[in-house]
Amino acid sequence: MLSVLRNSAYRRLFTAQVIALVGTGLATVALSLLAYELAGEDASAVLGTAFAIKMVAYVTIAPVIGAVADRIPRRVLMTAMDLIRAGAAAALPFVTEIWQIHVLIFLLQAASAAFTPTFQATVPEILPAERDYTRALSMSRLAYDLESLFSPVLATALLTLVSYDWLFAGTTVGFLASAALIVATALPGPAPIERTGGVRAKALFGTRLFRATPRLRALLALDLAVAAAGAVVLVDTVSLVRGHLDRPAGAVPLALGAYGAGSMVTALLLPRFLQRSTDRAVMLRAAFALPPALAAGTVLTATEPRAWSWPALLAVWATIGAACSAVLTPGGRVIRRSTAAADLPAAFAARFSLSHGCWLLTYPLAGGLATGAGLPLTVLVLAAVSLCAATAAAALWPARDPDRLDHVHPDLPPGHPHLADARPATGGWRHGHHYVIDRLHHRRPGSRSKDDGRCPDRIRRPS
Repeated sequence: MLSVLRNSAYRRLFTAQVIALVGTGLATVALSLLAYELAGEDASAVLGTAFAIKMVAYVTIAPVIGAVADRIPRRVLMTAMDLIRAGAAAALPFVTEIWQIHVLIFLLQAASAAFTPTFQATVPEILPAERDYTRALSMSRLAYDLESLFSPVLATALLTLVSYDWLFAGTTVGFLASAALIVATALPGPAPIERTGGVRAKALFGTRLFRATPRLRALLALDLAVAAAGAVVLVDTVSLVRGHLDRPAGAVPLALGAYGAGSMVTALLLPRFLQRSTDRAVMLRAAFALPPALAAGTVLTATEPRAWSWPALLAVWATIGAACSAVLTPGGRVIRRSTAAADLPAAFAARFSLSHGCWLLTYPLAGGLATGAGLPLTVLVLAAVSLCAATAAAALWPARDPDRLDHVHPDLPPGHPHLADARPATGGWRHGHHYVIDRLHHRRPGSRSKDDGRCPDRIRRPS
């Protein structure tokens, strides 16, 4: 899997990603301590608002950036976002009011909402081979999981030497280092495309792309299944471990570590599995593993703790982590398969926004239900959400899902460059090729009963 690091451009980008992730992890710890210093016992409310601001920034900013990404060189865009994040992190130690935290968090997360989809859209262009790109996706998943395990440990070690304010300095240095690596990397420029329509139309194109492509609609349903299971782990672990199982505080990171370990093992094995099976088969099987795992979690929360309860929880959390990783990691392959090169930024921005919209739904559901109705009902409800989402994904993603489709163009004039290999047919010109939604192809052939393989003027790409 490490062979992809021989590509110098990807190696620098991956290193920049890892450094920025570690910096973000340090900032998360430092932000908790800062909130406690300013708000005391109300720190949880401050942090809850900060995380809500993060999700709102992700959902709203990413599509807008996707709409204008083709106008800005990617190296310039990602470097600018790193500098904005570094500035926001550097200012956090100097805040004196809670509202200042919220403003800076929005600024930092808005920059992340611009940086991350642009990074995701760049990787498949510098690693065009499917095998290399799959390995890069697994590397990225590993980076996220290792950050969640390593950053708290590093923060704890640093706090024995310096005050928490210096953690923000580490975050700033991380973003500056990421910017320096990106500046030193030659990246592909935006694909040249004609421009009509305003920013709003372009911002909505990624969402329309998902709506018009069955496998992308299924991908969104799979993201909801993951968000339902992940919210249980991330929101309710502390209550389950400390309250229900009556374990010490140190058991909480162990439980979260089991989730991360399951995710990492799966990320390491996925490139081999994806050589033997399709994305659809791997992702759907993993999604349907989530409801039974959550059902087991329901049993754990509804029964009196016994000697087997703690190891059973670790096994369930590891299973959820493995299944979530198997759903999330191949998502980039599905997007690349379904999108024209010029539209990758818009597609990744839409996925970034829509997937975080799922988390914006399941986070408060996991927290609110646990407080008002108890853990057993909370886990059961989110298991039902996960099952419904996985079932919807299976229904939305056709078992027979070829890339090449024959279709008719009724609206292109004879001699159009796109019709070079087409033949006359009833009502237009027929040919076949790798089919994606773009400026000339507005919806999938056969998507409606009266379609007859045509490409009618229904969903237009803001070209």
